[in-house]
Amino acid sequence: MSYLQFRLADYRFRPGLAGTILMLICIPLFIKFGFWQYHKAEQKQMLQEMYDQALLAEPLALPLVFEDMQRWRYRQVKVLGTYRPQYQILLDNQVAQERAGYHVITPLQIGASGKYVLVNRGWVPANADRSVLPVIETPAGDQEIVGQLWLPSDKFYSLEQKQVAEADAPWQTVWQNMDMARFQQSAPIEVLPLVIRLDAGSAAGGYLREWPRPAERITTHIGYALQWFGFAAAALLIWIFTSFRRQENK
Repeated sequence: MSYLQFRLADYRFRPGLAGTILMLICIPLFIKFGFWQYHKAEQKQMLQEMYDQALLAEPLALPLVFEDMQRWRYRQVKVLGTYRPQYQILLDNQVAQERAGYHVITPLQIGASGKYVLVNRGWVPANADRSVLPVIETPAGDQEIVGQLWLPSDKFYSLEQKQVAEADAPWQTVWQNMDMARFQQSAPIEVLPLVIRLDAGSAAGGYLREWPRPAERITTHIGYALQWFGFAAAALLIWIFTSFRRQENK
């Protein structure tokens, strides 16, 4: 202890102007990024809790108008309607059972209304020759749909070009992303801006349905937050260490 006191006596705390300015910029910025990641983790945790609670709730009748879409995220719903496969799409790059394939997404006309909702009927394997699409069988007549609501993200990058479906020809194509805006512009039907993931126990024309619990990356965000807070602490320690200067003896 006396040695440290002796050594410290030879130094004086004299922070430089440039280092101080850099510290005053970096530390608040690192702390801001840390809290940003921490708040994202909190938001993801809330979504996980919503998901878990929704699985325990009884299915609700699907409304035709949504005042707050977020309140319906992950909700269990039921609806009666008829499949319209002429505007069906195959969502590419879906993996199940260690195989590549597609999710079959088919519009469902809701009762006698003119509105539609997209139903994710599950996973089908892709052929070795990707130019040959799988044959999709769709049941006719009224179908009772029970499933969980999914709000597709609009945050993705795609090189696909929007295309308008022809009214006089079947329309089945492969999409890289579930782009709701593109679908609403391409298909000449009024579609609700959400997708129903068909329940695994439903007999309404479903394929393989192993819906995963949403990977919300809560621990990842917490790790990033701790990393940014660590950067702030390291910047402070570096500034303190470099601000001590040896005092010359006269």
